[in-house]
Amino acid sequence: MWIFLLPEIVKKVLILSMTTQTQKNWRWWASWLLWPILFGGAISLTVLGFAGDNPVLTFNIIYLSLATILLVLELVMPHEKTWLANDGQTFANLAHTLLSKGVVQGLIVFGGVIGITSMVTTVADPGYGIWPREWPMAAQVVLGLICAEFGLYWAHRIAHEWYPLWRFHAVHHSVTKLWVINTGRFHFVDSVFSIALAIGILLTLGAPLEVVTWLSAVTAYIGLLTHCNIEMRFGPVSWVFNTPGLHRWHHSRDLREGNKNYGENLILWDQIFGTYFNPDRRPPVDIGIAEKMPARFVDQLAWPFKGLLKSR
Repeated sequence: MWIFLLPEIVKKVLILSMTTQTQKNWRWWASWLLWPILFGGAISLTVLGFAGDNPVLTFNIIYLSLATILLVLELVMPHEKTWLANDGQTFANLAHTLLSKGVVQGLIVFGGVIGITSMVTTVADPGYGIWPREWPMAAQVVLGLICAEFGLYWAHRIAHEWYPLWRFHAVHHSVTKLWVINTGRFHFVDSVFSIALAIGILLTLGAPLEVVTWLSAVTAYIGLLTHCNIEMRFGPVSWVFNTPGLHRWHHSRDLREGNKNYGENLILWDQIFGTYFNPDRRPPVDIGIAEKMPARFVDQLAWPFKGLLKSR
């Protein structure tokens, strides 16, 4: 039972061991260093893990470790203290995460049955399309992120601007606080649409399995970081990557702010298509949607379909 009290114990020990000025200095430096250290550390460990005998297990260990670290840091140095309050949506958040991942895994299995996944071969095998398999793997991963991000950007933007898809995406935007646990709170229809566009681009170009795998890992890590409720500063990092600072604007109730920063991992396509938004002021604490979202997980699954039927 004591293990569940560990984050609060760590928080109190850190606070009691520091003077007020020391706390301020520590938090300032930490706020600048946390994002690059956590993301860079996860990527570095993943490089080592993917070179080993059990990359899937290694990735899951890294992912869960990063999530645990972020949960502790949310208690120690929260961006918004009011977001620490329980919103009653923890079960729904986790249920959406598990269902979305389950549906995607099921589609991958189905893709294997009909022969689609057999198109994705390792970089050492003969490929197809115009993908530059002779490039160094790091360069291929960067290219894969840029290409897949084009699909993720437009899937996300369409989900905001086209009402039928907005109904599904609204499940994610209905949260009234951002924290690690609602990272994966997506209606499974919303998830399938986004992944289909991103992976479809890579399949069309002939990207190897390693690039697809790295895309999944990077998206998972940045997703956790983007939604965390931790005091951070980003500077030029927000010119390239989707950061918590940018994503908090994206969750604004004011659509002049909320219909911006559609990038999943990179912010490149927002820069190109004019939807980048990062003013020099604090993002809103009051986030959510205008519509009323039911509290129960099962009702949230049905909510988009009911709205679409009523609008016909």
